[in-house]
Amino acid sequence: MDKIVIEGGSSLRGKVLISGAKNAALPLICATILAPGKNILTNVPRLGDVRTVLKLLAIIGAEVDLEWPRVVVDTSELDNPVAPYELVKTMRAAILVLGPLVARYGHAKVSLPGGCAIGARPINLHLKALEAMGATIEIKRGYVEVTCDRLRGARIDFPVATVGGTENVMMAASLALGVTHIHNAAREPEIEDLANMLNAMGAKVEGAGTSTIVITGVDSLHAVEHRVIPDRIEAGTFMIGAALNQGEVELQGVNPSHLTSVIDHLRRAGVTIETRTDSILVRGPSKITPFEIVTEPHPGFPTDMQAQFMVLALAAHGKSIITESIFENRFMHVPELVRMGAQIDVQSRAAHLLGPAFLEGTTVMATDLRASASLILAGLIAEGTTQVLRVYHLDRGYENIVDKLQGLGARISRVPSELF
Repeated sequence: MDKIVIEGGSSLRGKVLISGAKNAALPLICATILAPGKNILTNVPRLGDVRTVLKLLAIIGAEVDLEWPRVVVDTSELDNPVAPYELVKTMRAAILVLGPLVARYGHAKVSLPGGCAIGARPINLHLKALEAMGATIEIKRGYVEVTCDRLRGARIDFPVATVGGTENVMMAASLALGVTHIHNAAREPEIEDLANMLNAMGAKVEGAGTSTIVITGVDSLHAVEHRVIPDRIEAGTFMIGAALNQGEVELQGVNPSHLTSVIDHLRRAGVTIETRTDSILVRGPSKITPFEIVTEPHPGFPTDMQAQFMVLALAAHGKSIITESIFENRFMHVPELVRMGAQIDVQSRAAHLLGPAFLEGTTVMATDLRASASLILAGLIAEGTTQVLRVYHLDRGYENIVDKLQGLGARISRVPSELF
Protein backbone atom coordinates (compact mmCIF):
# COMPACT_ATOMS: atom_id res chain seq x y z
CA MET A 1 0.00 0.00 0.00
CA ASP A 2 1.37 3.42 -0.99
CA LYS A 3 1.30 6.76 0.73
CA ILE A 4 1.71 10.30 -0.58
CA VAL A 5 4.30 12.58 1.00
CA ILE A 6 4.04 16.38 0.64
CA GLU A 7 6.54 19.02 1.70
CA GLY A 8 4.55 22.17 2.38
CA GLY A 9 5.14 25.75 1.33
CA SER A 10 5.40 25.55 -2.45
CA SER A 11 3.20 27.43 -4.92
CA LEU A 12 1.73 25.74 -7.97
CA ARG A 13 2.82 27.34 -11.24
CA GLY A 14 2.59 26.25 -14.86
CA LYS A 15 0.18 24.38 -17.09
CA VAL A 16 -1.76 21.17 -16.46
CA LEU A 17 -3.87 19.06 -18.81
CA ILE A 18 -7.18 17.94 -17.28
CA SER A 19 -8.21 14.33 -17.89
CA GLY A 20 -11.54 12.98 -19.07
CA ALA A 21 -14.35 12.86 -16.53
CA LYS A 22 -14.72 9.65 -14.53
CA ASN A 23 -18.38 10.43 -13.81
CA ALA A 24 -19.03 10.76 -17.54
CA ALA A 25 -16.94 7.78 -18.66
CA LEU A 26 -18.72 5.27 -16.40
CA PRO A 27 -22.27 5.72 -17.81
CA LEU A 28 -20.89 6.06 -21.35
CA ILE A 29 -19.19 2.69 -21.02
CA CYS A 30 -22.44 1.17 -19.71
CA ALA A 31 -24.34 2.72 -22.62
CA THR A 32 -22.28 0.65 -25.08
CA ILE A 33 -24.42 -2.33 -23.97
CA LEU A 34 -27.30 -0.79 -25.93
CA ALA A 35 -25.45 -0.63 -29.27
CA PRO A 36 -24.03 -3.85 -30.78
CA GLY A 37 -20.67 -3.36 -32.46
CA LYS A 38 -17.36 -1.66 -31.75
CA ASN A 39 -17.97 1.44 -29.66
CA ILE A 40 -14.95 3.72 -29.39
CA LEU A 41 -14.48 6.10 -26.46
CA THR A 42 -11.65 8.64 -26.41
CA ASN A 43 -10.28 10.85 -23.63
CA VAL A 44 -11.02 8.04 -21.16
CA PRO A 45 -9.26 8.56 -17.81
CA ARG A 46 -7.01 5.74 -16.59
CA LEU A 47 -8.67 5.20 -13.21
CA GLY A 48 -9.59 2.37 -10.87
CA ASP A 49 -13.35 2.83 -11.30
CA VAL A 50 -13.05 2.88 -15.09
CA ARG A 51 -11.05 -0.36 -15.02
CA THR A 52 -13.71 -1.90 -12.80
CA VAL A 53 -16.63 -1.08 -15.09
CA LEU A 54 -14.65 -2.29 -18.12
CA LYS A 55 -13.96 -5.54 -16.28
CA LEU A 56 -17.68 -5.80 -15.62
CA LEU A 57 -18.44 -5.35 -19.33
CA ALA A 58 -15.93 -8.11 -20.10
CA ILE A 59 -17.69 -10.44 -17.64
CA ILE A 60 -21.00 -9.68 -19.35
CA GLY A 61 -19.41 -10.76 -22.62
CA ALA A 62 -17.98 -7.64 -24.27
CA GLU A 63 -14.58 -7.54 -25.91
CA VAL A 64 -12.55 -4.69 -24.42
CA ASP A 65 -9.43 -3.21 -26.01
CA LEU A 66 -7.50 -0.70 -23.88
CA GLU A 67 -5.25 1.84 -25.58
CA TRP A 68 -5.52 4.66 -23.02
CA PRO A 69 -6.99 7.21 -23.42
CA ARG A 70 -8.78 5.31 -26.22
CA VAL A 71 -11.01 2.38 -25.29
CA VAL A 72 -12.84 0.07 -27.69
CA VAL A 73 -15.83 -1.87 -26.33
CA ASP A 74 -17.32 -4.44 -28.71
CA THR A 75 -20.78 -5.39 -27.44
CA SER A 76 -21.80 -7.48 -30.45
CA GLU A 77 -22.31 -10.60 -28.38
CA LEU A 78 -23.18 -10.29 -24.70
CA ASP A 79 -24.07 -13.60 -23.08
CA ASN A 80 -24.02 -13.08 -19.31
CA PRO A 81 -26.27 -10.25 -18.03
CA VAL A 82 -25.02 -10.55 -14.44
CA ALA A 83 -23.09 -7.97 -12.36
CA PRO A 84 -21.43 -9.90 -9.50
CA TYR A 85 -21.01 -8.67 -5.95
CA GLU A 86 -17.22 -8.78 -6.20
CA LEU A 87 -17.29 -5.83 -8.59
CA VAL A 88 -20.39 -3.95 -7.46
CA LYS A 89 -19.11 -3.78 -3.87
CA THR A 90 -16.10 -1.76 -5.03
CA MET A 91 -18.01 0.71 -7.20
CA ARG A 92 -21.65 1.68 -6.82
CA ALA A 93 -21.79 3.00 -10.39
CA ALA A 94 -21.89 -0.62 -11.57
CA ILE A 95 -25.65 -0.39 -11.01
CA LEU A 96 -25.72 1.58 -14.28
CA VAL A 97 -25.60 -1.65 -16.28
CA LEU A 98 -29.11 -2.47 -15.01
CA GLY A 99 -31.12 -0.24 -17.35
CA PRO A 100 -29.25 -1.01 -20.57
CA LEU A 101 -29.17 -4.78 -19.92
CA VAL A 102 -32.92 -4.93 -19.36
CA ALA A 103 -33.54 -2.72 -22.39
CA ARG A 104 -31.46 -4.88 -24.74
CA TYR A 105 -31.94 -8.39 -23.31
CA GLY A 106 -35.10 -8.21 -21.21
CA HIS A 107 -33.28 -9.47 -18.13
CA ALA A 108 -30.55 -8.39 -15.72
CA LYS A 109 -29.18 -9.63 -12.41
CA VAL A 110 -27.13 -7.10 -10.46
CA SER A 111 -25.74 -7.33 -6.96
CA LEU A 112 -27.15 -4.85 -4.50
CA PRO A 113 -24.42 -2.30 -3.70
CA GLY A 114 -23.17 -2.07 -0.15
CA GLY A 115 -23.06 0.99 2.08
CA CYS A 116 -21.05 4.05 1.18
CA ALA A 117 -18.65 5.90 3.43
CA ILE A 118 -20.02 9.35 2.56
CA GLY A 119 -23.65 8.49 3.13
CA ALA A 120 -26.55 6.38 1.90
CA ARG A 121 -27.17 6.34 -1.84
CA PRO A 122 -30.02 3.86 -2.26
CA ILE A 123 -31.04 2.43 -5.62
CA ASN A 124 -34.75 2.32 -4.85
CA LEU A 125 -35.39 5.23 -7.22
CA HIS A 126 -33.75 3.28 -10.07
CA LEU A 127 -35.92 0.25 -9.34
CA LYS A 128 -39.19 2.18 -8.98
CA ALA A 129 -38.54 3.85 -12.32
CA LEU A 130 -37.94 0.55 -14.10
CA GLU A 131 -41.03 -0.88 -12.43
CA ALA A 132 -43.05 2.05 -13.77
CA MET A 133 -41.75 1.11 -17.22
CA GLY A 134 -43.21 -2.39 -16.88
CA ALA A 135 -40.33 -4.35 -15.36
CA THR A 136 -40.78 -7.09 -12.78
CA ILE A 137 -38.33 -6.78 -9.90
CA GLU A 138 -37.27 -9.44 -7.41
CA ILE A 139 -34.58 -9.29 -4.75
CA LYS A 140 -32.96 -12.65 -4.02
CA ARG A 141 -29.90 -13.41 -1.93
CA GLY A 142 -28.39 -9.97 -2.29
CA TYR A 143 -29.15 -9.58 -5.98
CA VAL A 144 -31.83 -7.59 -7.76
CA GLU A 145 -33.30 -9.38 -10.75
CA VAL A 146 -35.19 -7.31 -13.31
CA THR A 147 -37.15 -8.80 -16.20
CA CYS A 148 -39.30 -7.31 -18.97
CA ASP A 149 -39.83 -8.48 -22.54
CA ARG A 150 -39.76 -4.83 -23.62
CA LEU A 151 -39.84 -1.78 -21.43
CA ARG A 152 -42.59 0.78 -22.05
CA GLY A 153 -42.42 4.54 -21.94
CA ALA A 154 -43.64 6.08 -18.70
CA ARG A 155 -43.71 9.26 -16.66
CA ILE A 156 -40.94 9.16 -14.05
CA ASP A 157 -41.18 11.70 -11.24
CA PHE A 158 -38.06 11.58 -9.10
CA PRO A 159 -38.69 12.91 -5.56
CA VAL A 160 -35.06 14.06 -5.51
CA ALA A 161 -32.72 14.63 -8.42
CA THR A 162 -30.60 11.50 -8.84
CA VAL A 163 -27.72 11.37 -11.30
CA GLY A 164 -27.48 7.59 -11.47
CA GLY A 165 -31.24 7.18 -11.57
CA THR A 166 -31.55 9.67 -14.40
CA GLU A 167 -28.78 7.93 -16.36
CA ASN A 168 -30.28 4.47 -15.86
CA VAL A 169 -33.70 5.60 -17.05
CA MET A 170 -32.27 7.48 -20.05
CA MET A 171 -30.47 4.36 -21.22
CA ALA A 172 -33.39 2.03 -20.54
CA ALA A 173 -35.90 4.34 -22.24
CA SER A 174 -33.81 4.62 -25.40
CA LEU A 175 -34.97 1.15 -26.48
CA ALA A 176 -38.37 1.24 -24.76
CA LEU A 177 -41.70 1.21 -26.57
CA GLY A 178 -43.15 4.73 -26.54
CA VAL A 179 -42.15 7.96 -24.83
CA THR A 180 -40.61 8.39 -21.37
CA HIS A 181 -40.73 11.68 -19.47
CA ILE A 182 -38.25 12.17 -16.61
CA HIS A 183 -39.28 14.94 -14.23
CA ASN A 184 -36.88 16.42 -11.67
CA ALA A 185 -34.06 14.93 -13.72
CA ALA A 186 -30.45 15.51 -12.75
CA ARG A 187 -28.89 18.35 -14.75
CA GLU A 188 -25.15 17.63 -14.55
CA PRO A 189 -22.88 18.02 -17.60
CA GLU A 190 -22.33 14.25 -17.44
CA ILE A 191 -26.05 13.79 -18.14
CA GLU A 192 -25.72 15.94 -21.25
CA ASP A 193 -22.68 13.96 -22.36
CA LEU A 194 -24.60 10.71 -22.06
CA ALA A 195 -27.50 12.17 -24.03
CA ASN A 196 -25.13 13.30 -26.78
CA MET A 197 -23.69 9.80 -27.10
CA LEU A 198 -27.11 8.14 -27.05
CA ASN A 199 -28.35 10.49 -29.77
CA ALA A 200 -25.27 9.74 -31.86
CA MET A 201 -26.21 6.06 -31.51
CA GLY A 202 -29.63 6.82 -32.97
CA ALA A 203 -31.62 7.49 -29.79
CA LYS A 204 -34.08 10.35 -29.41
CA VAL A 205 -33.26 12.18 -26.18
CA GLU A 206 -34.39 15.77 -25.64
CA GLY A 207 -33.98 18.17 -22.71
CA ALA A 208 -30.78 16.82 -21.16
CA GLY A 209 -29.33 19.51 -18.93
CA THR A 210 -32.81 20.62 -17.85
CA SER A 211 -35.08 19.21 -15.17
CA THR A 212 -37.32 17.50 -17.76
CA ILE A 213 -35.92 14.93 -20.17
CA VAL A 214 -38.02 13.29 -22.88
CA ILE A 215 -36.89 10.03 -24.51
CA THR A 216 -38.68 8.54 -27.48
CA GLY A 217 -37.81 4.87 -27.72
CA VAL A 218 -36.39 3.35 -30.90
CA ASP A 219 -36.05 -0.25 -32.04
CA SER A 220 -32.26 -0.39 -32.20
CA LEU A 221 -29.07 1.61 -31.72
CA HIS A 222 -25.69 1.45 -33.46
CA ALA A 223 -22.10 1.68 -32.28
CA VAL A 224 -20.38 5.09 -32.29
CA GLU A 225 -17.16 6.93 -31.48
CA HIS A 226 -17.46 9.50 -28.69
CA ARG A 227 -15.08 11.75 -26.73
CA VAL A 228 -15.52 11.93 -22.95
CA ILE A 229 -15.93 15.46 -21.55
CA PRO A 230 -13.20 16.87 -19.27
CA ASP A 231 -13.36 16.21 -15.54
CA ARG A 232 -14.80 19.33 -13.89
CA ILE A 233 -13.99 18.05 -10.37
CA GLU A 234 -10.35 17.40 -11.20
CA ALA A 235 -10.26 20.87 -12.75
CA GLY A 236 -11.83 22.42 -9.64
CA THR A 237 -9.31 20.65 -7.42
CA PHE A 238 -6.38 22.10 -9.37
CA MET A 239 -8.04 25.52 -9.28
CA ILE A 240 -8.02 25.37 -5.48
CA GLY A 241 -4.38 24.29 -5.54
CA ALA A 242 -3.52 27.28 -7.73
CA ALA A 243 -5.39 29.68 -5.42
CA LEU A 244 -3.30 28.59 -2.42
CA ASN A 245 0.10 30.19 -1.75
CA GLN A 246 -0.49 32.76 -4.53
CA GLY A 247 -0.02 30.20 -7.28
CA GLU A 248 -0.69 30.67 -10.98
CA VAL A 249 -1.89 27.74 -13.09
CA GLU A 250 -3.38 27.39 -16.57
CA LEU A 251 -5.78 24.46 -16.82
CA GLN A 252 -5.93 23.09 -20.34
CA GLY A 253 -8.54 20.87 -21.99
CA VAL A 254 -11.40 22.07 -19.78
CA ASN A 255 -14.93 23.37 -20.36
CA PRO A 256 -15.40 26.53 -18.26
CA SER A 257 -19.19 26.35 -18.62
CA HIS A 258 -19.13 23.17 -16.50
CA LEU A 259 -17.49 25.07 -13.65
CA THR A 260 -19.69 28.16 -13.34
CA SER A 261 -20.52 27.75 -9.64
CA VAL A 262 -16.93 26.88 -8.69
CA ILE A 263 -15.60 29.87 -10.62
CA ASP A 264 -18.15 32.22 -9.03
CA HIS A 265 -17.24 31.11 -5.50
CA LEU A 266 -13.51 31.36 -6.18
CA ARG A 267 -13.91 34.90 -7.48
CA ARG A 268 -15.85 35.84 -4.34
CA ALA A 269 -12.88 34.55 -2.36
CA GLY A 270 -10.62 36.98 -4.22
CA VAL A 271 -9.13 34.53 -6.74
CA THR A 272 -8.44 35.92 -10.22
CA ILE A 273 -9.81 33.69 -12.99
CA GLU A 274 -9.61 34.15 -16.75
CA THR A 275 -11.64 31.79 -18.92
CA ARG A 276 -11.09 30.92 -22.56
CA THR A 277 -12.77 28.41 -24.87
CA ASP A 278 -11.02 25.34 -23.46
CA SER A 279 -8.70 26.68 -20.76
CA ILE A 280 -8.82 28.52 -17.42
CA LEU A 281 -6.07 30.66 -15.91
CA VAL A 282 -6.12 30.87 -12.10
CA ARG A 283 -4.09 33.32 -9.98
CA GLY A 284 -4.13 33.10 -6.21
CA PRO A 285 -4.55 36.36 -4.22
CA SER A 286 -2.26 37.67 -1.51
CA LYS A 287 -5.22 37.50 0.87
CA ILE A 288 -8.10 35.04 0.51
CA THR A 289 -11.53 36.37 1.48
CA PRO A 290 -13.73 34.15 3.71
CA PHE A 291 -16.93 32.79 2.18
CA GLU A 292 -20.10 30.79 2.69
CA ILE A 293 -21.07 27.78 0.59
CA VAL A 294 -24.04 25.41 0.49
CA THR A 295 -23.71 22.28 -1.65
CA GLU A 296 -26.60 21.76 -4.05
CA PRO A 297 -27.47 19.65 -7.08
CA HIS A 298 -26.13 20.99 -10.36
CA PRO A 299 -26.05 23.81 -11.38
CA GLY A 300 -25.48 24.63 -7.70
CA PHE A 301 -22.21 24.18 -5.86
CA PRO A 302 -21.02 20.55 -6.26
CA THR A 303 -20.71 18.35 -3.19
CA ASP A 304 -17.61 16.82 -4.79
CA MET A 305 -15.81 20.17 -4.30
CA GLN A 306 -16.81 20.69 -0.67
CA ALA A 307 -13.72 19.09 0.90
CA GLN A 308 -11.32 21.01 -1.36
CA PHE A 309 -12.98 24.36 -0.61
CA MET A 310 -12.61 23.59 3.07
CA VAL A 311 -8.84 23.86 2.63
CA LEU A 312 -9.30 27.18 0.83
CA ALA A 313 -11.38 28.38 3.80
CA LEU A 314 -8.54 27.46 6.15
CA ALA A 315 -6.26 29.76 4.15
CA ALA A 316 -8.78 32.63 4.19
CA HIS A 317 -8.63 35.58 6.60
CA GLY A 318 -11.74 35.22 8.72
CA LYS A 319 -14.65 32.85 9.31
CA SER A 320 -16.13 30.73 6.53
CA ILE A 321 -19.17 28.45 6.66
CA ILE A 322 -19.62 25.39 4.48
CA THR A 323 -22.95 23.55 4.58
CA GLU A 324 -23.26 20.04 3.15
CA SER A 325 -26.85 19.44 2.02
CA ILE A 326 -26.36 16.42 -0.26
CA PHE A 327 -24.74 13.68 1.84
CA GLU A 328 -25.22 13.25 5.57
CA ASN A 329 -21.72 11.97 6.31
CA ARG A 330 -19.30 13.94 4.19
CA PHE A 331 -17.25 15.73 6.83
CA MET A 332 -14.99 12.78 7.63
CA HIS A 333 -11.95 14.74 6.49
CA VAL A 334 -12.57 17.30 9.26
CA PRO A 335 -10.89 15.31 12.10
CA GLU A 336 -7.81 14.84 9.91
CA LEU A 337 -7.62 18.56 9.14
CA VAL A 338 -8.07 19.32 12.84
CA ARG A 339 -5.11 17.04 13.57
CA MET A 340 -3.08 19.31 11.29
CA GLY A 341 -4.12 22.35 13.35
CA ALA A 342 -7.33 23.50 11.68
CA GLN A 343 -10.05 25.25 13.71
CA ILE A 344 -13.30 23.69 12.52
CA ASP A 345 -16.56 23.51 14.42
CA VAL A 346 -19.17 21.22 12.88
CA GLN A 347 -22.76 22.02 13.81
CA SER A 348 -25.17 19.53 12.22
CA ARG A 349 -24.45 19.84 8.50
CA ALA A 350 -22.54 23.14 8.69
CA ALA A 351 -18.80 23.44 9.21
CA HIS A 352 -17.55 26.74 10.67
CA LEU A 353 -13.91 27.36 9.78
CA LEU A 354 -11.56 30.03 11.10
CA GLY A 355 -8.57 31.12 9.07
CA PRO A 356 -5.85 31.63 8.34
CA ALA A 357 -5.00 28.37 10.08
CA PHE A 358 -1.46 27.40 10.96
CA LEU A 359 -1.33 23.85 9.65
CA GLU A 360 1.48 21.50 10.61
CA GLY A 361 2.40 18.47 8.55
CA THR A 362 1.59 15.10 10.10
CA THR A 363 0.30 11.67 9.10
CA VAL A 364 -3.36 11.70 8.03
CA MET A 365 -5.79 9.09 6.78
CA ALA A 366 -7.90 9.51 3.63
CA THR A 367 -11.51 8.36 4.06
CA ASP A 368 -12.88 8.85 0.55
CA LEU A 369 -11.94 10.16 -2.88
CA ARG A 370 -12.48 13.90 -2.38
CA ALA A 371 -11.20 13.81 1.20
CA SER A 372 -7.94 12.45 -0.23
CA ALA A 373 -7.63 15.47 -2.50
CA SER A 374 -8.37 17.88 0.36
CA LEU A 375 -5.60 16.38 2.50
CA ILE A 376 -3.10 16.78 -0.33
CA LEU A 377 -4.14 20.41 -0.73
CA ALA A 378 -3.76 20.91 3.02
CA GLY A 379 -0.28 19.45 2.78
CA LEU A 380 0.64 22.10 0.22
CA ILE A 381 0.03 24.90 2.75
CA ALA A 382 1.17 23.08 5.90
CA GLU A 383 4.54 23.60 7.52
CA GLY A 384 6.72 20.53 7.28
CA THR A 385 5.89 17.09 5.94
CA THR A 386 2.41 15.64 5.47
CA GLN A 387 1.88 11.94 4.82
CA VAL A 388 -1.47 10.83 3.37
CA LEU A 389 -2.37 7.17 3.86
CA ARG A 390 -5.02 5.07 2.06
CA VAL A 391 -4.31 6.77 -1.24
CA TYR A 392 -6.07 4.01 -3.16
CA HIS A 393 -9.08 6.32 -2.93
CA LEU A 394 -7.25 8.77 -5.20
CA ASP A 395 -6.70 6.12 -7.85
CA ARG A 396 -10.47 5.90 -8.26
CA GLY A 397 -10.87 9.49 -9.42
CA TYR A 398 -7.61 11.35 -10.14
CA GLU A 399 -5.38 10.33 -13.03
CA ASN A 400 -1.66 10.81 -12.31
CA ILE A 401 -2.32 13.51 -9.70
CA VAL A 402 1.15 13.21 -8.19
CA ASP A 403 2.88 13.59 -11.57
CA LYS A 404 0.66 16.54 -12.45
CA LEU A 405 1.35 18.31 -9.16
CA GLN A 406 5.09 17.67 -9.52
CA GLY A 407 4.88 19.28 -12.97
CA LEU A 408 3.45 22.39 -11.30
CA GLY A 409 6.28 22.61 -8.76
CA ALA A 410 4.76 20.79 -5.80
CA ARG A 411 7.18 18.85 -3.60
CA ILE A 412 5.17 15.66 -3.58
CA SER A 413 5.91 11.98 -4.07
CA ARG A 414 4.23 8.61 -3.87
CA VAL A 415 6.14 5.97 -1.95
CA PRO A 416 5.45 2.57 -0.40
CA SER A 417 3.91 2.80 3.08
CA GLU A 418 5.60 0.85 5.83
CA LEU A 419 2.36 0.89 7.84
CA PHE A 420 -0.01 -0.82 5.41
